[in-house]
Amino acid sequence: MKRAIWFCAAAVCLAAFPAAASWLADVEVGAVFSGYNDVRVPNEGGTEISLSRDLATDPGFFYRFRLWYRFNDRHAVSVFAAPLRLEASGSVGKEVRFEDAIFPANVPLSATYRFDSYRATYRYNLVRREKLTLGLGFTAKVRDAAIEVRSGDTAAETSNTGFVPLVNFGLQWRPGGPWTFVVDGDALGASQGRAEDVFLGAEYRISKWASVKAGYRIIEGGADVPQVYNFTMLHFLAVGPVFEF
Repeated sequence: MKRAIWFCAAAVCLAAFPAAASWLADVEVGAVFSGYNDVRVPNEGGTEISLSRDLATDPGFFYRFRLWYRFNDRHAVSVFAAPLRLEASGSVGKEVRFEDAIFPANVPLSATYRFDSYRATYRYNLVRREKLTLGLGFTAKVRDAAIEVRSGDTAAETSNTGFVPLVNFGLQWRPGGPWTFVVDGDALGASQGRAEDVFLGAEYRISKWASVKAGYRIIEGGADVPQVYNFTMLHFLAVGPVFEF
């Protein structure tokens, strides 16, 4: 409920801007693959395990949606939603302490990694030319994350919902014809952790109002705090439509 209220409030804020502008809806779907996913809960006293090496993480399906509102030529704001869930299974050749549960060595384990992301972004186009657009801004991100480990009747979960400020950037290069090449992302690092979400790809315009995009996305980052140690790298193969109106 809190996430729905936050997202609706952000959408209302977008609608408050002047009407002399344009909208862009960006839908992205595809396959996600786990690079590394190392976790220790609690950070002191827990057992560090890898959900991608000690266990095997199945490739997953992902989808995400962003709505941009562009006005006065150089300004843009957006709201964004990206739920994500991955499943892992296997066994670990050592006793695993996770949260308040203890799993004996070599027992079958299954794990669920959930990382839902909701963001509101403002971007200012520093460069706005016929063939090149370069923008820089900031993103307010709300993450709703959880990791659950299970074996038989024993299960333990750690979860966290929090706010993360990020730097937003975007570059579009239009060499001519229907093609546009895109680099787009959010990123920031601090002593407690880091976060990067970067897309590299291309868009092919099929009409005045619609394009099709495809490319590679990487998400990397995590936190090293008293409650949890978790660093993850995910690889995405992404496609989807882009509508302008």
